[in-house]
Amino acid sequence: MTRRIVALLTVAAVGVLGLSAPAQATPPKVKKYSNCAALNKVFKHGVGRNGAKDKVSGKTKPVTNFSVYTKMYDANKAKLDRDKDGIACEKR
Repeated sequence: MTRRIVALLTVAAVGVLGLSAPAQATPPKVKKYSNCAALNKVFKHGVGRNGAKDKVSGKTKPVTNFSVYTKMYDANKAKLDRDKDGIACEKR
């Protein structure tokens, strides 16, 4: 009960006082990576544009946990998106 009251008061204070939620981490600066190994150090499962879907064949499940960062994808798509599916360096 006490936790619920504290949570409600916190939400009320945010709304009434105009407080903001904690800031999100800023995305890495857009840059071109030399290869997928370098990109995957920063984006573990690859980076894609908004709305991209992993192109797969057979019984392989598509990668869905890639980072959506369109500007980063655009900077690297020519060299690192070999199957042209909107995701560079996708990795399971």
